[in-house]
Amino acid sequence: MASQTNGHSKAPRPISTAEGFILGGIAACVAVTISNPAEVAKTRMQLQGELARGGGVKVYNNVFDVFRKTWRNEGIRGIQRGLGPAYAYQILLNGSRLGFYEPFRRSINTTFGISATEQLPATSLAAGAASGAVGAVLGNPLFMVKARMQAYSPTLPVGAQHNYKNAFHALSSIVKSQGAKGLVRGVDAAVLRTSMGSSVQLPTYMWTKNQLVSHGISRPDSIWTYLASSSVSGICVLMMMQPADTTLTRMYNQPTKQLPDGRHVGTLYKGPIDCLWKTAKAEGILAWYKGSTAHFLRIAPHTIVTLTANDLIINLYKSIRDKNLKDEDDP
Repeated sequence: MASQTNGHSKAPRPISTAEGFILGGIAACVAVTISNPAEVAKTRMQLQGELARGGGVKVYNNVFDVFRKTWRNEGIRGIQRGLGPAYAYQILLNGSRLGFYEPFRRSINTTFGISATEQLPATSLAAGAASGAVGAVLGNPLFMVKARMQAYSPTLPVGAQHNYKNAFHALSSIVKSQGAKGLVRGVDAAVLRTSMGSSVQLPTYMWTKNQLVSHGISRPDSIWTYLASSSVSGICVLMMMQPADTTLTRMYNQPTKQLPDGRHVGTLYKGPIDCLWKTAKAEGILAWYKGSTAHFLRIAPHTIVTLTANDLIINLYKSIRDKNLKDEDDP
């Protein structure tokens, strides 16, 4: 045996932060291809009847009506609006969320004198929120562009309309009209939304997975373990972030005006709290949960595919990368 010949075996090298960032981004891109149509529906449902007393006139009756009307009037291009910036955003967001989570969690544990390998709810939540906040800040311009492109409809518009040719045109238009500061519009709402979702996504996934394995219900490498853990995680994410998600969509999509001092401000909302207050005042508290069904149809498959694909991709990558270590151990 190699261990007898060499005195010891080389332990598999853990995934580095850079490797986790890249692999997490790849997994998220696989997921967003599947979940983007539901994201388009969610965005339009959230903007429908914006600040109209009693919810205003309904353009779309429900999420399935959005799918039907969008497909009929805009085709595949309408169903997949914003897919380009969605890919780039997912690489930054989930690359950060999945790649930085473990390093952050270990660092927080170590700071408080706790074993780096120990899974604690408090430090896991903090690591999830911190890694999500990093991704939200990095990806803010792309999420804003994505939301505006998804809201645009040449036939059945809801909310403010921004007709961009592509993501590059959108980014250049924003910088040209508002300067570089326009790219950070809504970043406070983005950090709130993503931190709330990220604080529970990986912790609930890891907790569910550990429970299934430790109680002998499923094997750690079973596809059913990945699917069950991802499903529980997706439901928890949805419950945590829906009001913040509606707020972010509206903050991103609102029209802007230039003040005498040259600053550009939103014409509808001053910030996330103002958006929540005005939405509740005009449309009722339930308006915070507009698009919840569409959000579930997006977040459930997206979370399942992202986390499942992330585990599968990491395992595949490690098996290929570490093959050389095993070869070196063989006599």
